[in-house]
Amino acid sequence: MATASFNMQSVFAGGLTTRKINTSNHFFAGNFPNLKRNFPVGVRCMAEGEPMKNESAPSTSAAQPLPKSSSPPPPPPPTKPKVSTKFSDLLAFSGPAPERINGRLAMVGFVAALAVELSKGENVFAQISDGGVSWFLGTTAILTLASLVPLFQGITAESKSKGFMTSNAELWNGRFAMLGLVALAFTEFVKGGTLI
Repeated sequence: MATASFNMQSVFAGGLTTRKINTSNHFFAGNFPNLKRNFPVGVRCMAEGEPMKNESAPSTSAAQPLPKSSSPPPPPPPTKPKVSTKFSDLLAFSGPAPERINGRLAMVGFVAALAVELSKGENVFAQISDGGVSWFLGTTAILTLASLVPLFQGITAESKSKGFMTSNAELWNGRFAMLGLVALAFTEFVKGGTLI
């Protein structure tokens, strides 16, 4: 309490300089011809805690050197935001699961479509109508479960990415595979047959 009282006394004893502002040049001068204001132009900052040694007499200088203290404590390490494991958060539009699962399915689908096309000579639409739906549903169920299990445990793909195979590389490969699968189906539809 004594420290706070001393700090307030030193602020009042040091005083704040003010200057008169002539308002005759301002746009509202005609409405208020006798208006004069006092604006403080000096600011004095006082630290909380024990008073500094050189505060015993108020100083008239505007800038006082800061006291040299021991090295400041190191900043706390940055904390990572906690990963949500709620089903609605994982499968939200901007959540971690949808693009990653769709990308993984597209990578498997694009390679499988090209492999079947090379081996049997069937286009994508013939592959789907010739039993491809059951393969698609089975692969979708397995890859979705395999992708969701680590996310429910709070493990992100970014935490497991190292070296050449990073999580960003997987996302970009999945995006290109999605585009490639759509382009393959569209090309075969326009062409009326297999791509190769």
